[in-house]
Amino acid sequence: MRLFSKLPELKTTIFTQMSALAKEYGAINLSQGFPDFSPHPKLIEAKCKAMKKGFNQYAPMQGYEPLREKIAEKIYEIYHFTCNPTTEITITAGATQAIFTAIMALLNPDEEAILIEPVYDSYLPAIRLCKGIPKFVELNLQDFSVPWGQVKKLISKKTKLILINSPHNPTGSILKKKDLQELEKLTKDTDILIISDEVYEHIIFDNQPHESILRYPELAKRSLVVSSFGKTYHVTGWKVGYVVAHENLMNEFRKVHQYNVFCVNLPAQIAFYEILKEKSLYTELNAFYQEKRDFFQKLLQNTRFSLKKVEGTYFQLVSYANISEEKDIDFAIRMTKEFGVAPIPLSVFYSKQNDCKLIRLCFAKENETLEKAAEKLAKI
Repeated sequence: MRLFSKLPELKTTIFTQMSALAKEYGAINLSQGFPDFSPHPKLIEAKCKAMKKGFNQYAPMQGYEPLREKIAEKIYEIYHFTCNPTTEITITAGATQAIFTAIMALLNPDEEAILIEPVYDSYLPAIRLCKGIPKFVELNLQDFSVPWGQVKKLISKKTKLILINSPHNPTGSILKKKDLQELEKLTKDTDILIISDEVYEHIIFDNQPHESILRYPELAKRSLVVSSFGKTYHVTGWKVGYVVAHENLMNEFRKVHQYNVFCVNLPAQIAFYEILKEKSLYTELNAFYQEKRDFFQKLLQNTRFSLKKVEGTYFQLVSYANISEEKDIDFAIRMTKEFGVAPIPLSVFYSKQNDCKLIRLCFAKENETLEKAAEKLAKI
C-alpha cells in the first residue's frame, strides 16, 4: 500500500520528544508547558459534583450555556467588550483545537496566512492541510518586537489571515497598544481576518495590561480570539478553551467545529462555570506567576545562562551562547541526558530552524522543583 502523506516533513512534536526524553533519563521536565502543582480544590469538587449529578452526556455543540454567559460577563468586565454568548462564544477542546478549527474554517487553498516567528508549532500544519500559503515575518531578536513594516510588505490580494499571539509563546513578549494600532491600520479596508491566540491573557507582569483584540472594536469585527481555561486554572490536561468572534465568523467556525469535536467535556464546562465566580483566581494570577518568574530568575543568576526579558507567559528564554557552540537541539538533548533538566530549543519555532542559541524553560512549577532544576543548571 502506498501512502501519500499530507504532512511529509513533519515528525512527532518536540514537546512530546523532550517530555519522553525527560522521563527516560529521570530529568526535571521544564520543556512542556504544564504546571506540577494542583488546581484549586473547588474546581475539582465542582467537576466531581457535576458528574455525580448525572451531567455525563453530550454538551450542546456551542458549549454549556451558563458558562458562555459567564464568559461574556467576564469579557465585558475586563475589556469592556460586549458579545452575545449565544452566537459569539463557542467552547472548544482546548486552544489548539480552536486554532486548528479557525484556520480550517477560514483559509482556502492558495490563500495566504502571515505567521510571526518564532511561532507556536500547531499553526503551520493547519495552514498546510488547508493548502494555504504561509508567509513568515521574524520578531526582532533583541526585544522580540513585531516589525510591522515587514508585515505590511507581505500583505497582498491573496492575504486571508494574520495570526498573532500575545502574551507570546515562546518568547514571553507582549503586544503593546501601538502594536494593535498598527495592526488596525494594516487591515483597515481589507478582507483580512485575524486569529488572536491569547491563552496567557492572565499571565502578564509588571502591572502591564493585556492588549486583547477585544479592546479594539474595529479589529474585533475581523477576529477570532482564542482563550484557554487550562493555562488559567492549572489544568492543561482537561483541554478546554473558547473562541470569541463576531456572529458571521462564528457561524463559519461552528460549521467545522461541529464535525471536528462536536462538543466538549460537559462536567469540565460546568466546573469552569462555577470557578469563574471566584474572580480572584484569574485577577491575581499575574502576581502568582510574577513571583515564580522572579524566584526562578534569581536562581538562574547562579548559572552561566543569560536571561531574556519576560513580560508574560510562564516561560523563560535563556541564552547558552557563552557555554556552547552546539546546535540548540543538540544542546537541549545533552542538557536532558547529562544534566537532568529538559528544555525546548527555540529553533523548532522557526520555519527555517534559526539557531539563536536560545532555549525555553517553563517556570510553572513548585518552587522546590525550580530550586532542584537550578542546582543542576548551575553545574553546566
